[in-house]
Amino acid sequence: MAPTHNLAAIRKNYSKQELTEASVANNPIEQFNAWLDEAIVSEADEPTAMVLSTADTTGRPSARVVLLKDVSEKGFTFFTNYASRKGKEMEQNAFAALTFFWPVLERQVRIEGSIVRVSPETSDTYFHSRPIGSQIGAWASPQSQVIANRDVLEEADKSFTEKFSEEKEVPRPDHWGGYTLQPDRVEFWQGRPNRLHDRILFELESENWSIKRLAP
Repeated sequence: MAPTHNLAAIRKNYSKQELTEASVANNPIEQFNAWLDEAIVSEADEPTAMVLSTADTTGRPSARVVLLKDVSEKGFTFFTNYASRKGKEMEQNAFAALTFFWPVLERQVRIEGSIVRVSPETSDTYFHSRPIGSQIGAWASPQSQVIANRDVLEEADKSFTEKFSEEKEVPRPDHWGGYTLQPDRVEFWQGRPNRLHDRILFELESENWSIKRLAP
């Protein structure tokens, strides 16, 4: 079945703001935090949602949306099941990419770098800050595995809820925890009229960040 709309005719002329070499911060993390704050204040839908792109040892890429849970000079942190497809791919290939898109501000941020696991203590702290249902869900879902039907999940959820009902707290599963993407390349994209967008690239060179403008 063909699309009911003319996809080639769908376009938007971006014109809200500009981005220049003089206006960006000297550090990409500082610049990212400024843009993230603006996205939150602007009530962008899911401002911490980001596309995580990974690849296996053959180079075959895969992508999915995950949520940013912390950002610091160390990098961008998120949490997941280590045994999921993305978890396995990150163990096989330590390089990954993140993409943020905030349409309300006509902005995109692309981040590339290497992946490292966070400490067990950091994973514990975040895990126990989650709603109890999400904690049980981390036990109940064999993420990325084929299951017969939804009943498998419902039954596992019920089983683990009963199992931990008498516990002081739900323990964090060994197969669940955090990763930090340590960036070496961060690109800030600001939509501009007539597709002449602003693209400012930060690249890590000998522990210092260079700033370059890219053609749109």
